[in-house]
Amino acid sequence: MQNKTLPWIAHYPEGVPAEINPDTFASIPALFDEVAKTHGNNKAFVCMDQAITYDDVNRLSKEFAGYLQTLPNLKPGDRVALMMPNLLQYIISLLGILRAGMIAVNVNPLYTSHELGHQLADSGSKAIIIIENFAKTLQNTLSETPIEHIITTKVGDMLPWHKRVIADLVVRYVKKMVPGFNLPGHVNFRQALAKGRTSGFTPVALKNTDVALLQYTGGTTGVAKGAMLTHRNVLANVEQTGTWISQTFEVGKEVAMTALPLYHIFSFTATLCFSKKAATQVMVPNPRDIPGVVELIKKWNFSVIPGVNTLFNALLNNKEFRAHKFTNLKMTVGGGAQVQKTVADRWFEITGCHILEAYGLTETSPGVCGNRPNSPWDGSVGYPLPSTLVSIRGEQFKDLGFCSDPEHIAEHTGEICVKGPQVMLGYWEKPEETANVFVDGWLRTGDVGFLDQNGCVSITDRKKDLIIVNGLNVYPNEIESVIASMPGVLECGVVGVKNPRVGESVKAVIVKKDPALTRDDVVKYCRARLTGYKCPRTIVFVKALPKTAVGKILRRDLKDLK
Repeated sequence: MQNKTLPWIAHYPEGVPAEINPDTFASIPALFDEVAKTHGNNKAFVCMDQAITYDDVNRLSKEFAGYLQTLPNLKPGDRVALMMPNLLQYIISLLGILRAGMIAVNVNPLYTSHELGHQLADSGSKAIIIIENFAKTLQNTLSETPIEHIITTKVGDMLPWHKRVIADLVVRYVKKMVPGFNLPGHVNFRQALAKGRTSGFTPVALKNTDVALLQYTGGTTGVAKGAMLTHRNVLANVEQTGTWISQTFEVGKEVAMTALPLYHIFSFTATLCFSKKAATQVMVPNPRDIPGVVELIKKWNFSVIPGVNTLFNALLNNKEFRAHKFTNLKMTVGGGAQVQKTVADRWFEITGCHILEAYGLTETSPGVCGNRPNSPWDGSVGYPLPSTLVSIRGEQFKDLGFCSDPEHIAEHTGEICVKGPQVMLGYWEKPEETANVFVDGWLRTGDVGFLDQNGCVSITDRKKDLIIVNGLNVYPNEIESVIASMPGVLECGVVGVKNPRVGESVKAVIVKKDPALTRDDVVKYCRARLTGYKCPRTIVFVKALPKTAVGKILRRDLKDLK
């Protein structure tokens, strides 16, 4: 990289280098091993008032890795799925998978059987660690997957005996959150740890070029695909984001609120970044319980929190949050979807801390660029991170350069393309999809924007058809394929429409085959096959869909149909 040619370097926060070393650690587990050498007794993760130290994390993850090594037909390079909310079991399982040389497949625990089945089959996962609350979901699709080994966990599995019994009784019998299930041969998480403790763990030689995660995303088009992220990809982004946001962090003294789900790459990489600083991370199993989140905030008086616009907005609308004195808050990082100006302004007014808005995507582990710490909202997503190149490309992949005159923004607006050590290897077993997003080593993000004369990135449009609901990606093709499979549907088109509460919501425009088809029929059908946030909130029936001359649906015209 020729730093002198990059205007954004001059605008880096003080102390941030132009380049990072992506080979600092040999693997993600090696990062935790290094932290434990000097801060092994520090509280690493806290969940439901139970804390484990960095020494505990390493010991327990080795026990779990030892258990995985006892399982027949499971070897390094095989895929192991994880399906649970933010619990201590998650980080133990994740590191155990990686220590055993296997590839972790993060699964959204809210997935339906249809969605789960696709991801398990596509990844070829041979084993899964799943919380009992969603075991019925797995049961309904198990026969269609390559799963051979099932480890189930209960909410209270890492709590002391008396708390564990109470927590599990409440979840199962009072809140009735565990539907009955039948998964022959499944092993409980605590039993797995005990067996691994007895059998012992045989260290596996890991290289940072080994694939660590299959992180599923729709990419720029279509149904979910597994982005192959290596240990080096993720660790490079830990270095990149860590140098950017942590200039004021004190090793071993920070407290991070982990409210975003760890199966999401934004939260996952942030957690590794905070772990490198030996921070204490307070895990929030249910971020929708805003009063519960606020109680944790009051108790721990956190110093850093990653989040999305809807989380920040919900907290700001909580009276007790607004009354809290934010004496330790040093950093707020916003991602997933653009933070609204009104939310950013109110957050600063209440907390005294600006939201650092960042931009990234699953394929980049995820960080690409970010605003300078303690900068007020300006509508941009900031400067490319260290060791990251951003280029704006137009027709025939022409470099559109930097925009020095606001009147000529349109001439410099094109597709945002990225190079850097955080960029994925490609999509799992999808060479054509991979070839579609890489040109001359550049990753085509599918997002549209421009670079100003200082190299600051602004996004003018999201991926062409992407819908972002509460910071989560929804791809119209997936929804359309589900609705189109209804016997009473002739044709359908899906588009995102503005929603003040969640940013965007899904709108479906349908041509009936069966005149008796109703809105309730569509809603019921979708709810059985799609996660809640993907289900259409607006349903419109029309006689014909707007199309191009070649028969392609004009999605932009769907928004105005009523």
